[in-house]
Amino acid sequence: MPISGVNAKRVVYGILNIKTGKRLLWTLLRHRATDFQEFLEIVRWYNRGWHIAMVLDENSSHTAAASQQLANHLNMELLWLPKRSPHLNPMDHLWRHGKEVICANWQYPTIEDQVEAFLLYLYELTPREALHKAGVLSGDFWVYE
Repeated sequence: MPISGVNAKRVVYGILNIKTGKRLLWTLLRHRATDFQEFLEIVRWYNRGWHIAMVLDENSSHTAAASQQLANHLNMELLWLPKRSPHLNPMDHLWRHGKEVICANWQYPTIEDQVEAFLLYLYELTPREALHKAGVLSGDFWVYE
């Protein structure tokens, strides 16, 4: 039986308010600049009137000129992580916990079932649990007012 090596995949975008623990998660089939730009629009819509600063790695969808122009137009600040520094991104810590609890050692009937379980796990965390798992409540968290 030939194995194609192509597994079903989904991309989960997310933001975390480091003051309140509120999360906004959004799932797509791919991770292209236009998808990220759509996410920026959604983030702005859900957070009307608030200053938004997003911590990002230098994925090409994030660094694309059109993405940066849109963020500027939406009055959103993009903060760039140093290369190879996912440990500084609070969302990466949340992703890790979700993957450990939901995705490891269990195969779901469909990718949609797995994504739903993953999102449900992250949304069911209390704000304090989310901040704790993201490392925000750590005494040496790097972002302070």
